[in-house]
Amino acid sequence: MLENWPLPYETLLYEVRGEVALVHLNRPDRLNAYTHQMRLELTDAIERLNGDPALGAMVLTGAGRAFCAGADVQDTFKAGMENSARQRDKSGKDFVNLVRRSKPLVAAVNGHAVGVGLTMILGFDTILCSENARFQCAFAKMGVVTELASSYYLVQRMGFGRASDLALTARRIGGEEAVALGLADRLAAHDSLVDEAVETAAMMAANPDRQLRMMKDLFTRNGADSDLDAVMEREYAYLFESYDSPEHKEAVNAFLEKRPAVFTRR
Repeated sequence: MLENWPLPYETLLYEVRGEVALVHLNRPDRLNAYTHQMRLELTDAIERLNGDPALGAMVLTGAGRAFCAGADVQDTFKAGMENSARQRDKSGKDFVNLVRRSKPLVAAVNGHAVGVGLTMILGFDTILCSENARFQCAFAKMGVVTELASSYYLVQRMGFGRASDLALTARRIGGEEAVALGLADRLAAHDSLVDEAVETAAMMAANPDRQLRMMKDLFTRNGADSDLDAVMEREYAYLFESYDSPEHKEAVNAFLEKRPAVFTRR
């Protein structure tokens, strides 16, 4: 059952489906263009997710026909851009770090995802898109460079050559090509996109929160580390911690008792 979440957001719609928070970027008249307020509200929504033991994952999509058509130029650049650059830099780092230490995050790209509308979801755990999706790494056309660690995540997702092609040409690609290039993970029919994203998020939410966050941290820190000894040291540190956890004990007992495991979310 879909329930409205009584939160005083002006740029987001925040709803709950079972154990999944469903968030819509909600400036449809501006194609959900990204603003400072939207960043603050989205950060708050993710933090609320992480602090709520009843919720295990989040889906982010866009209201109307766009996902997010990039930064609102008036809000982001013209309004005191000289004085706010360092603050934007810090807030960007904080957002990327929050995404990577969060409970699972799934993006459901339903339309245009341009500039920050693309880069803000590259660190999400899974990106689904519909045939209506349009991705564009448009920074070169604005006379700037990629941000939000996208120079790392684009290469991680697509490979060096494909990431370079996407960023240096600033060309627009559709959902089917985005999946073929590795930018997005799965294509879904437009009408069922959000439902499939929620289903994926629910499958993640069914697993123990502690171990999900451990694995996210391992992927973040180990994904580009060529020191395999360091990679395995991090893995074994979390593995030994997991062996002593109530989640592992419950999983073993459930297997032996031939029943579904029931995990208590922290």
